Amino acid sequence: MLAKSFAEFSAFVLDIEGTVCPITFVHDVLFPYAIRALPPYLDQHWDDTGFAQYRNEFPEECRNDRLALEKHVRDLVAADIKAPYLKALQGLLWQAGYDSGELKAPIFLDVAPFIIAAHSAGKKVIIYSSGSVPAQKLFFGHTTAQPSDLSPFISSWFDTVNAGPKTDKNSYATILSTHSDIEASRWLFLSDNLNEVKAALASGMYSLPVSRPGNAPLSPDSNLSSIAISDFSPGSEAKIQESLAALAAARKG
Repeated sequence: MLAKSFAEFSAFVLDIEGTVCPITFVHDVLFPYAIRALPPYLDQHWDDTGFAQYRNEFPEECRNDRLALEKHVRDLVAADIKAPYLKALQGLLWQAGYDSGELKAPIFLDVAPFIIAAHSAGKKVIIYSSGSVPAQKLFFGHTTAQPSDLSPFISSWFDTVNAGPKTDKNSYATILSTHSDIEASRWLFLSDNLNEVKAALASGMYSLPVSRPGNAPLSPDSNLSSIAISDFSPGSEAKIQESLAALAAARKG
């Protein structure tokens, strides 16, 4: 069942890290897993024609030097640089981990019921994350929920390649344009990042910050922090209603 206040929306756009799963999952689980899995994977596949498409996206000095490629991957991860070719390689490595059952996406308990209820009510559930679309599909295809595969309930997937930077209002305009029959005011974007929330609001969407366990505290200097919600469940209806009402009042100015 959806919280009653969500009934007015036709499309929900969800961030991943810090919104539907613990913010630590990517940095503390997925990134280290890829680093560990890379050497044995390269042992088996360095010369494979299928791997060449990933290797050839790396800088030229890495394409034929395995040690240089490994070092470059470690450097990018350490610096938290989200290069598209790194994301593609990580997705390849994560695929094996998810398929083996070694990796499972630990989503918060309220997320699966929310996604399934929204889908059942005929609403669109859309993912927008800085992680690549293939990585998003792996994530939602192998969660800790029941059912573990939530991908059938998700209608669209967006990342920084097919939509744009998450702090740019034009990225949200791009997402809005994919369903032009739905007015911007009937979209709701949920994210733990205040700058992303601001960008979504600037596009005409509704947007609320999300405050989850383990997230950094939201800035006390932002008016948005006071309307953050802690979960998507009907049990939080009062806070959700209050926060959406505050947004609506602000929009009327």
